[in-house]
Amino acid sequence: MLFVVSLARRKPARRIILSACGALSLIAVFAFAAPPAPPPVRTVGNLVLDGVPDIPDALAERMQQYQNVRAAGLLDWDPNGQGVLISTRFGETNQLHFVQKPGGARTQLTFFPEPVRSAQWRPRVGDREALLSMDQGGAENDQLYLWRWRDGRSTLLTDGKSRHESAVWSRQGDRIAYTSNTRNGKDFDVYVMNPDDPATARRVIDLEGSWRITDWSPDGSKLLLLRYVSIEESHPFVLDLARRELTRLFPQPKKLVSYGTLQWGEGGRVWFLSDDGGELQQLGRREPDGQVKWFSAEIPWNVEDLDVSRDLRQVAFAVNEDGISRLYLLPPSGKPVRVGAVPEGLLTGLKWRPDGKELGLSVSTATTPGDVFSVDALGRKVARWTQSEVGGLPHETFVAPKLVRYPTFDQTNGKSREIPAFWYQPRAKQGRPARSPFVVHIHGGPEGQARPRFDPTIQFWVNELGVAVLVPNVRGSDGYGRSYLALDNGKLREDSVRDIGALLDWAATQPQLDATRAAVYGGSYGGYMVLASLAKYPDKLRAGVDVVGISHFVTFLENTKGYRQDLRRVEYGDERIPDMRAFLQAISPLTLADRIRAPLLVIQGANDPRVPASEAEQIVQAVRKNGVEVGYLLAKDEGHGFQKKGNRDVMGRAVVAFFERFLVP
Repeated sequence: MLFVVSLARRKPARRIILSACGALSLIAVFAFAAPPAPPPVRTVGNLVLDGVPDIPDALAERMQQYQNVRAAGLLDWDPNGQGVLISTRFGETNQLHFVQKPGGARTQLTFFPEPVRSAQWRPRVGDREALLSMDQGGAENDQLYLWRWRDGRSTLLTDGKSRHESAVWSRQGDRIAYTSNTRNGKDFDVYVMNPDDPATARRVIDLEGSWRITDWSPDGSKLLLLRYVSIEESHPFVLDLARRELTRLFPQPKKLVSYGTLQWGEGGRVWFLSDDGGELQQLGRREPDGQVKWFSAEIPWNVEDLDVSRDLRQVAFAVNEDGISRLYLLPPSGKPVRVGAVPEGLLTGLKWRPDGKELGLSVSTATTPGDVFSVDALGRKVARWTQSEVGGLPHETFVAPKLVRYPTFDQTNGKSREIPAFWYQPRAKQGRPARSPFVVHIHGGPEGQARPRFDPTIQFWVNELGVAVLVPNVRGSDGYGRSYLALDNGKLREDSVRDIGALLDWAATQPQLDATRAAVYGGSYGGYMVLASLAKYPDKLRAGVDVVGISHFVTFLENTKGYRQDLRRVEYGDERIPDMRAFLQAISPLTLADRIRAPLLVIQGANDPRVPASEAEQIVQAVRKNGVEVGYLLAKDEGHGFQKKGNRDVMGRAVVAFFERFLVP
């Protein structure tokens, strides 16, 4: 007689066939042997690995090429000529580099241990100086620095402890304006400073809530400000610096309206992005008399980026068309002209050259990392400034996803609502099963949007592990209009989790996918979705990876940084209201932790100001009480996500080792 014993809990793919005598012996072993001890807690540099097994050297070697992929992004044009300031990494972190001409060598300018988050040249010919921002250890308390080309040194301009945002140069290059929560740690006020003398910093106006500066008027007398309430509601204002007077750019709206980029145009006009005209963000212009003209009403997608040339005469904008960016120029006729010469992918960082002859931008596709390009003012000639390395891998190695739509649980317009998703499918190879195991990769936000940008981690999973990756844009995602964005608000929160359940059901009908081998992966809000999916669908998932995720909405809202609390309450609900508190308590993964049965890997930055490390620690402890294997990877020098290459490398290897144990046949 033969018995089949499934070891699905520890090794999902392994089965042992043994005789009746052997079965009795095995039963005896199971009855009296203690369960294997978890790996000991150990420290590697700034990483603490708790319950994370040793990562084989062979795995690290296998991943090395993918983990040495680089990307470059445009920051600014050089006011002294045609060169560009870019961000890329040649060591542990992204730093500033200068490229003098298309295809030219990259000259590294900064060598800080922390990544440079943003930078912009001082807009004066002759001054090779840049305003840049950095934080310490991922805590997001960004500080402003003035960096000088002549000696490579920088001067700290701000207090070293508060958060400073949205810094902009005056057109004359004599002052900077920025917002900061220095006054009370919560509200963001407007400051102006001569960076040559940081002691000149003065608080221009006290404000309440989250504010950012979007542009400085050409004559230096006014600032455009945006008060951000939520992704669905924001309010533009003009600040008169001399009078310290704040006025609305538009009358008080009767409904929720969202605004994006705001920039000055000719004659006091203001270009802006807004959904005031309907479901989608459109390109508009406010005239001096207050009237509004719309310029993209015929484009049925969100306008996501905008830049006006320094002479105020040229406008470029990008449109998010089902996750793919399209670039448009706006000639004097006022009818947008699409630029087809730019590579198709994700376009970011639109920036006109000071003389208005070229538009710079960064381009990333699913199969190529980010690089810097420029297009002439007529949109005909494209130049490539950088060629980022891909670890020596042939470009044909990488897999592009296909866009699919799957039906979910509810209906719209009398038909099943469809959820868009990007599907990365491994190529068929000898030895691979006909049906691929798969990972559902869930974006954060929740107002984010999954888009086909280059991701070396996904490419490794697909090419080397033979794992398919499904990247959905569940309800509540940006990019599909106001109505779709609001479908998960408040007490509709779990409907987005049900969209993941519908994806798992749909995957079971696809002949290329093995529905018995599914895992979930996500960061931030996506981490909440991972935990919620593991609790909601324990019989459909084999493993989950939670990166800086929310485990309990009440403790998250109580412990996230003060300047974020009200912003998040708009999205998730106010935990101070008893009825909402009870709801948030009921749906939180920590409350449902006893339902999580699949192995779990939790990854967290100790300095995270958004989702504090306590969110990770409490779910690790709760799920371990179920007897479930849980690994915990903590970085002591990171915040909301890992920015340093060494930490990211270990994280990536730990995830692959985890999937090899619990997901891959």
